[in-house]
Amino acid sequence: MELDAIRDLTAADMQAVNQLILQRLHSDVVLINQIGGHIVHSGGKRLRPLIVLLAARAAGYQGNQHIDLAAIIEFIHTATLLHDDVVDNSDKRRNRDTANAVWGNAASVLTGDFLYSRSFEMMVAIDNMRVMQILSTATNRIAEGEVLQLLNCNNPDTSEQEYREVILRKTAVLFEAGSRLGGVIAGLDQAGEQALADYGLHLGIAFQLVDDALDYSAKAEDLGKNLGDDLAEGKPTLPLIRAMAQGSAEQARLIRSAIENGGLEQIDEIMAVIESTDAIQYTARLAQAEAEQAKQALTPLPPSPERKALASLADYAVSRTY
Repeated sequence: MELDAIRDLTAADMQAVNQLILQRLHSDVVLINQIGGHIVHSGGKRLRPLIVLLAARAAGYQGNQHIDLAAIIEFIHTATLLHDDVVDNSDKRRNRDTANAVWGNAASVLTGDFLYSRSFEMMVAIDNMRVMQILSTATNRIAEGEVLQLLNCNNPDTSEQEYREVILRKTAVLFEAGSRLGGVIAGLDQAGEQALADYGLHLGIAFQLVDDALDYSAKAEDLGKNLGDDLAEGKPTLPLIRAMAQGSAEQARLIRSAIENGGLEQIDEIMAVIESTDAIQYTARLAQAEAEQAKQALTPLPPSPERKALASLADYAVSRTY
């Protein structure tokens, strides 16, 4: 199933999500509207809310709370993007200037705080303690992942396991929460709920692995940001970790120095090292394995167009070029 077909399957629900986002994004503080609107309308994939919608329908849900949950997940994600761009000093996202590049760091951080608090207002309105527990735990773990990533910055001795722990918390946890919530509101038993959660977790890991590989293999205009941004920030992502392990001592020293110092002065040489090893292919293989585990996790769910769409999203996550 192609991505367009998946989107067609959820078109009515996604339209309702977008309308709710616009409604709940509104504030009488004009700057919040400007910054929030800038990032919400910047052409994101909307994968996380899409997963909520599909998971709920695949679980047999017939109500409307999945619309609210999808919007909440998107607000949490958007808040993390605003904060990430400040921490990373990024100036491009999705081929547009970042909010911090336009309005400054302080305004971006505070608008991210607004989106977090608005999402919790919306959680309270759902009046389901299980939903609150899942989302509050996920939000806390995302923050832990951000701090872990900060600790790993400029550390070339970061292990593959330490890297995986960062992407699990920083990215996969929100995918996991969104898919789990679909099962929760549908009233699935523990096994069914866990199956959806496992799907989201593996999908999120696959998605981030591919993101990190694309930082060294995509075209900048396709990626929507500057190639090598991770290297410029001194982030030891898996392609770099693998290239150091597989390359010569001299090549490893080159990458170590770049991670320790940040910057892109030697980006061409480092790209050549990555290309001379199996770093991208290795990362892609791990992503594919995670995608297969995501699809396998869906087995307990009854066959449906939505279950098929969830499986197709796992394929999309590892085949995309941006």
